[in-house]
Amino acid sequence: MKIQRKKKIAKDWFINLQKIICKSIEELESQYGSNAKFNKKKWKFGELKTIKGKVIEKGGVAFSNVVGEFPNEFAAKIPGTKNNNNFWSSGVSVVLHPTNPKVPAMHFNTRFICTQKNWFGGGMDVTPCIRDDKEKKKIHNILKNMCNNHNKKYYPKYKKWCDKYFYLPHRSESRGIGGIFFDYKMSNWEKDFLFVKDVGLTFNYLVKKIIEKKMFLKWNKKEKEIQLIKRGRYVEFNLMYDRGTKFGLNSGGNPETILMSMPPVAKWK
Repeated sequence: MKIQRKKKIAKDWFINLQKIICKSIEELESQYGSNAKFNKKKWKFGELKTIKGKVIEKGGVAFSNVVGEFPNEFAAKIPGTKNNNNFWSSGVSVVLHPTNPKVPAMHFNTRFICTQKNWFGGGMDVTPCIRDDKEKKKIHNILKNMCNNHNKKYYPKYKKWCDKYFYLPHRSESRGIGGIFFDYKMSNWEKDFLFVKDVGLTFNYLVKKIIEKKMFLKWNKKEKEIQLIKRGRYVEFNLMYDRGTKFGLNSGGNPETILMSMPPVAKWK
């Protein structure tokens, strides 16, 4: 399959996935009794959709399709940039910061990047501020089953990668309960694309199941305070270590879109 065809198929899927996820979140808001809808803001290389509701205090679902040239120093870290820093990148990024501290924050992204090579990357992780071991086990079982439908080596590999990646070394603690993380998937385009699609649909399923189950639970000021402190950790990771943030800012991305991951309010002790 020619690269232009691959780009179109991937881009069309990411546009569709953005719609699917936004619809699910708006349905949850409606179910809660909120009329909150996503605000849409188009920019040169994509569209950012944001929501401020009763269920999701701040949420962003961003589609991007960026074409440009990497700075020399950054390009040295990217495959396929020898003698040519040009790139094409398309994907979807999602960050959901819930109002209720008993509902975990959720993050997801998948992308297709083309230099002189081309590959898929992405993943998802969940960040609760109140421990729930049953929920953690259920989430990981769903991710494991999804991965096993494609390759039984995926889940242990991508879970380990996620645990290592979403870690704050200066705090000696994990950001959350993990999930899966993968990058540089370039072995078989058709199979890799089917996996990427499945990752997106599984995230959408988890969003609906997790939030629907917990959004009506009562919470108190002490639990909200715990949430705000945990959000501070989220800020620290995304500004200091997140590869997506660094990639976006070094590839000419929209800062507003890149930094949509920041929570609406956070605290530090």
